[in-house]
Amino acid sequence: MSWIRITNAENIPLREGRSVRLGDDEIAIFNLGDRYVAVDNSCPHRGGPLCDGIVSGDTVVCPLHGWKISLDTGEVMKPDVCVKVGTYPVSVEDGIIRVQYSKQKEERAA
Repeated sequence: MSWIRITNAENIPLREGRSVRLGDDEIAIFNLGDRYVAVDNSCPHRGGPLCDGIVSGDTVVCPLHGWKISLDTGEVMKPDVCVKVGTYPVSVEDGIIRVQYSKQKEERAA
């Protein structure tokens, strides 16, 4: 896994998300105010773009069908299903957002 430079932190407004493509993956990066988080950008229900969802606390609500997803764990919180989206470590150094990313999903799951 390596740290990938994404963008200046100021480019992601408070309580909003932005998408970025890394390899074959599209990732949503969110500004939660005190920190930045990153998850797969596709809702597990029907692929809605999570970066366009409504952020509340440490969750995002999918804009298509209202599934609520934890931005810390990737777990779907509503409805009550045992599904989750991938999460990625994020760091901010000198005002630059970096995401730890592996090209192989199997490596992230381990």
